[in-house]
Amino acid sequence: MKALPLALALAFGAQLAAIPAPAAAQGLRSAPQLGTSRPAFRASDDSPRAADYIVAVVNSEPITNNEVRARMLRFEQQLAQQGSPMPPRAELARQVLERLISEKAQLQLARESGVRADEAMVDLAELNVARQNQIDVPELRRRLRADGMDAAKFREDLRNQILLQRLRERDLDARVRVSEADIDQFLREQQGGGDLSNVELNLAHILVAVPENATEAQIAPLRARAAQLQARAKAGEDFVKLARENSQAPGAAANGGVVGVRTADRYPPLFVEATANLRPGDVSEVVRSAAGFHVVKVLEKRQGGVPGVNVTQSHARHILLRPASDLTEAQAKARLADYKKRIEAGQADFAELAKQFSQDASARNGGDLGWAGPGLFVPEFEDTINSLAPGQIAEPLVSRFGVHLIQLLERRQHTLSQREQRDIARNLVREKKLDEAYATWAQDVRGRAYVEMREPPQ
Repeated sequence: MKALPLALALAFGAQLAAIPAPAAAQGLRSAPQLGTSRPAFRASDDSPRAADYIVAVVNSEPITNNEVRARMLRFEQQLAQQGSPMPPRAELARQVLERLISEKAQLQLARESGVRADEAMVDLAELNVARQNQIDVPELRRRLRADGMDAAKFREDLRNQILLQRLRERDLDARVRVSEADIDQFLREQQGGGDLSNVELNLAHILVAVPENATEAQIAPLRARAAQLQARAKAGEDFVKLARENSQAPGAAANGGVVGVRTADRYPPLFVEATANLRPGDVSEVVRSAAGFHVVKVLEKRQGGVPGVNVTQSHARHILLRPASDLTEAQAKARLADYKKRIEAGQADFAELAKQFSQDASARNGGDLGWAGPGLFVPEFEDTINSLAPGQIAEPLVSRFGVHLIQLLERRQHTLSQREQRDIARNLVREKKLDEAYATWAQDVRGRAYVEMREPPQ
């Protein structure tokens, strides 16, 4: 029988060296999922099992040899399916044990922090596994039993994954910020390893000239004057007026220090470096060149896009209900299922129901989410949209934001504008930063746990 992939947006990744970071989002939209690996799932080994024993204790909770063996088997199956070389068994056991220790510490933190995953969330996760294997839930359970996996244990694994995901989102999302400079750098790397010819800048600057061979006694008051002009510019004074009245750069009295729009490779590297992390309207720190001290202001900054990038976009709408003290997730699902039945029977209008009941900002537009390309929604939401035909309404979906009723209206092929490319780049950079933040966070959680190593796993 074909092994079942644990095909979840929440699923653990394949690499053994470190637990991967979660997909995360600001609002409903999120970074695109660029090929999440899906490990094969099988719970038991066909070979005789050694007597079970404790291999480690994490804050008084044990990890057993059989837990390590079961997880090792999953990775061995996955590596075999991928055709990847198998690491030495002792090294695989060590890495798997470290992963289990880290997961155990995070699960304990989740429970202590009040993070919960109710039955509706687990039901949805189980349904998603079944859907991605193109079977129903009863058939999923039958195959799991045939592979030696108890359905209750499988659901407990899903619940733990949900808890870990929610904990990571809570602790990590607020830590990550993406600047315009981050996006510029990402696009440069994607378009030719830092090619500045793709970046267009319009800068203005003020020069406080320093005579050649000036002494430190002569330089000090000039540096102070430049700092004073920089402070006035940052305080909001008209930069062009300041440049006309104070800059000693050639032509400043006429052009107000404005250099004009040109690609970054045609600007002095000093100016490019000074403004790399600035947005339009920002003023640089005082920088020194052979000519003197400069204060630079960013008037415009544009990143050239990759021409002709075509994507498939979806136009969808939804109704969102947020579970609260007076509405459980199960009740929200039942209510949305009733809406779906009424809409499909012609007894209600989707847009009117959205305006009346949806708890999303899109409610005033009848739940209309507009056109969206790949990666702009969180994985579970996007996967549902991708599974629909135009006009079709999905079964109620539980996401981190609540419970949704989603209808796909239409699809189209679209060439991305530069702004759309930057939006996608922003999400990709955010995902990368989340990976980095997660690695640090996971090490911190692991470091705060009391871990007692017992006998090594076999």
